[in-house]
Amino acid sequence: MTLLALLFGLVLERTLTHLLHLREPRWFDGYLDWALARFRNVRGGAALFLTILLVLLPVLPVALIAWAFHDVLLGVVFIAFAAFVLVFSLGPRDLKDEVDDYIEALNRGDREAAARVAREIMEHDAGQRTGVGPDTLEEAIFVQTNNRLFGVVFWFMLLGPAGAWLFRVSDLMRRRAVFEYRGRAEGSEHVPDFVDALHAIYGVLAWAPARLLSLGYALAGSFEQALGEWRRQMQNASARFFDTNDHLLASVGTGALGATNQAEDVIALPGVERVRACMRLITRALLIWLVFISALVLIGWVR
Repeated sequence: MTLLALLFGLVLERTLTHLLHLREPRWFDGYLDWALARFRNVRGGAALFLTILLVLLPVLPVALIAWAFHDVLLGVVFIAFAAFVLVFSLGPRDLKDEVDDYIEALNRGDREAAARVAREIMEHDAGQRTGVGPDTLEEAIFVQTNNRLFGVVFWFMLLGPAGAWLFRVSDLMRRRAVFEYRGRAEGSEHVPDFVDALHAIYGVLAWAPARLLSLGYALAGSFEQALGEWRRQMQNASARFFDTNDHLLASVGTGALGATNQAEDVIALPGVERVRACMRLITRALLIWLVFISALVLIGWVR
């Protein structure tokens, strides 16, 4: 049933593009702002424990509804509900649409608009990254595929609709918190342990899908070069294990594309064919994992 809900949700997501604005994090800001106002001074283990509870609280109703509907009408109600949750867990912005906007801007010669779209994909304008992130548009596309799509699908297959919503809630809360304390404050204000805990929770949830997606990039592209980039990242990794997700995805993705991962100007604009090659690689990687998931369902390892 979960696989059927996944396929139905992915199709539904492509046909309901007019509703995608509802996935923007603004509607969720009030909950996090309330939490930040009350718990910003909590420190240490108490901050981590409290943050986990605050992340799980919005997920609990989804888990209860999914459990209640699981066997209703032979699972039809569950499939419909799971697909609905999946649609609103993906994103919050549609990466394909943003890439299409970038390509369209380049085709009409509007490099200013293309640069604006590139910055939005790379999340520099929103100040949402907690550390040094991808340096090029191609790298950002490989990273955002995990943030917006594959991470959601991974947790959806593992824990059902509650898993997909858990991943998205952690991302929405992380984005809002980092924007408030590392974007606007610009380092002048102390960052609460609550914010670091949100970043850690999201990093842990993104860890496994980041590695599986990196493997998909390698299988879908230049395997040897991607594997070499993976080894280089393992040898040079000095941060916490969950802080390496973005760097691994960016390095392995560019390696699989057949390019050396080099830092460039963040406004450097890759050509249309280069970006299309990135999207083709991502499509092949996702198809590989859909086939693999389908095989697991057929042999009974996944429901």
